[in-house]
Amino acid sequence: MPNITVARRQNALALFQDYAEKALAQGTPPKGLEQTFAATLQISPSMWSQIKSSRPIGDKLARQIEAMTGRPVGWLDAERKDASPTPAETAFLELALAAWRATNSVGRKALREQLKASIANAG
Repeated sequence: MPNITVARRQNALALFQDYAEKALAQGTPPKGLEQTFAATLQISPSMWSQIKSSRPIGDKLARQIEAMTGRPVGWLDAERKDASPTPAETAFLELALAAWRATNSVGRKALREQLKASIANAG
């Protein structure tokens, strides 16, 4: 049986990623994207922050998110296979691989630590 809580969170995060990539491609500064995405969903930035971390998305909120993003009813509930990397993700992966290959073990350790710190600061 699919885990609807996990599926909804993953799909909501995918919606934000799509939103952010389109906004950044149009030249929108990254600062404030989460707040504008929350406004698009007609929820508070605090609610969006809670959804990203642990708050389950109930049926009413799921339907609201779908409606505000132009998705059909039930879209948020469906489990999806991991999507192929976006062009921005592919560019990052290529850059990361080049940096990894261009350095020694000390540099690789520094790269790992920097990424870990970025992840820790993102939450």
